[in-house]
Amino acid sequence: MSTAIDTKRLPEETVELLSRMGVDPANLSDGTLAAKSPISGKTIASIKEHSADDATAMIGAAQDAFKAWRRVPAPRRGELVRLLGEELRAHKDDLGLLVSIEAGKITSEGLGEVQEMIDICDFAVGLSRQLYGLTIATERPGHRMMETWHPAGVVGVISAFNFPVAVWSWNAALAFVCGDSVVWKPSEKSPLTAMAVEALFKKAQAKFGEDAPAGLLQVLQGGREIGEVLVDDPRVPVISATGSTRMGRQVGPRVAQRFGRSILELGGNNAAIVAPSADLDLALRGIAFAAMGTAGQRCTTLRRLITHESVYDALIPRLIKAYGSVKIGAPTDAGTLVGPLIDKDAYDTMQRALEEAKAAGGIVHGGERVLAEEFPDAYYVQPAIVEMPKQAGPVLEETFAPILYVVRYSSLEEAIDLQNGVAAGLSSSIFTSDLSEAEIFTSAVGSDCGIANVNIGPSGAEIGGAFGGEKETGGGREAGSDAWKAYMRRATNTINYSGALPLAQGVKFDVE
Repeated sequence: MSTAIDTKRLPEETVELLSRMGVDPANLSDGTLAAKSPISGKTIASIKEHSADDATAMIGAAQDAFKAWRRVPAPRRGELVRLLGEELRAHKDDLGLLVSIEAGKITSEGLGEVQEMIDICDFAVGLSRQLYGLTIATERPGHRMMETWHPAGVVGVISAFNFPVAVWSWNAALAFVCGDSVVWKPSEKSPLTAMAVEALFKKAQAKFGEDAPAGLLQVLQGGREIGEVLVDDPRVPVISATGSTRMGRQVGPRVAQRFGRSILELGGNNAAIVAPSADLDLALRGIAFAAMGTAGQRCTTLRRLITHESVYDALIPRLIKAYGSVKIGAPTDAGTLVGPLIDKDAYDTMQRALEEAKAAGGIVHGGERVLAEEFPDAYYVQPAIVEMPKQAGPVLEETFAPILYVVRYSSLEEAIDLQNGVAAGLSSSIFTSDLSEAEIFTSAVGSDCGIANVNIGPSGAEIGGAFGGEKETGGGREAGSDAWKAYMRRATNTINYSGALPLAQGVKFDVE
C-alpha cells in the first residue's frame, strides 16, 4: 500500500481512512474537539467531547460489563483478544497511516506501533491460559494453601499523543484476558486514532458473540477534566497513566487518596554512555536513531550523551554531521527520518530549553525551525546537539523535543553518577566492548532505570519484557513478563481436607 498523501487533502484522506476502519463519517464533524494534524497544523476533524456526566455513566456501563466478563473463562476471553489482533492485521496499513497523520510519526514508526498492538495481542492470547497462582507450603497438616488471581475490575487507561494506540493495547490486551473492562481516555491531541481502535474492537466483539458484554470498552473523549473524573472514580480500582512526570504527580496522589492502584509510565530524561572501547560506528547509528526518532517525542528518547573524553573528539563531530544530513519533512514522504513536533507549545518549549543551555555555557548545533514557508501552521525543527560544559540547567530536565545534550566523563563511576543524576529516568544504555563495564552498568550499582541496555540505544521496547520502571515514581509495568498481575487482585486460600481443626496446645471447648 502506498503511504503517500496529499497534505492539502488531509481532512478528506483522514475521513476515508477512518471510514474504512468502521468509523461513521458523521461523527467527524460539528464537534467541539478539534483534531489537528501536526503535518500541516490544520484541523482535520472535529468530534464530540464527553461531559462529566457522560463519563460517569460510561464508567458505570464498564462496571456492569466487568461483572459479566469476569464470569467468562480466561481462555475464552483470550479469543476476543485474538480476534482484535486479526482486525489489527487487516487494517495495519490504514491505522499506521492514521498514526502518522495524527501524531506526526514517520511511516515506519506508525506501522511499527500497530505491529506492537498485534504483538501484545498474540502475547495476551497465550497469557489467557497462564494466569498461574502458587501452591504454598503450609504448617498445618491436612491442609492446602494456594494463591489465586481474580480480575481487578474496571481499568482506566490514560494515554499520551506520542504513542496514541500502542500504549492502550499494552494495557487493554492484558486487562481483557485478566477479566477486566477498560475505560480509555486518549490524549485530546490524538482522538481520531482512538476512534479507529474503538471501531476495530467493536468489529472483533461482534465476531466474538454475546459472551462479550456491551460496555467492555469505553472511550472518553475530551480534555483534562474528563481524565480527572476517571482518576477520581472509586469504581475504577486501577489507573494506568502515560505522560509527563508533571501529570504523574497529579494522578498518583489522587488515585492513592481513594486507595486505588496506579501504573505510571512517565517521561524519561534518558542517557547513553559511550565508553572508550565502544564501536563508534555502532554507537553513532544507535545514538542518532534514539535521539532523533519521533522528533524526540518518545518517553525513551535519548536526551543525554555521556561520552568518554578519549573518544569525544572522534564521535561528536561525526554525530553533528549526521544530524545535518537527515531528511526532515512530512512523515509520510519517502526517506523522512524526522517529522514535525506535535504543536507550537512543543516548539516554544524546545526554544526556551536551547536558550537556557546557551546561558549555561552550551554550544548549540541545530535546533532552528524549518519548512515554515511550506507549513506555516506546523512546527518542523532541525534536531539539536548541545555540547555542555557540565550536567546542569536544562540538562537536568526532560524536554519533549529532539535535543541531545553532550557531556564528557573520565571514569565509569563518574559516568554512572551522571547517568543516575537526574530525577526522571525511564531507560538507559551503554556502548562498550568491555564485559566488565557492561556488567557493572547492568548491576545493582549501575543504571537506576527500569531499562538498561548494552550496545543498543535506550529507545524502543519489546513485548516479551515488561516495559517500565520510571524511577521517580516507583515506576509501573506494562506489556510482557509478569505485568498482568497489576490488572488482577490476589487472594490466599487455605483448604482443610482432613476434617480436623488444629487448635492451640491446651485449648479445648465443647461443641455439643
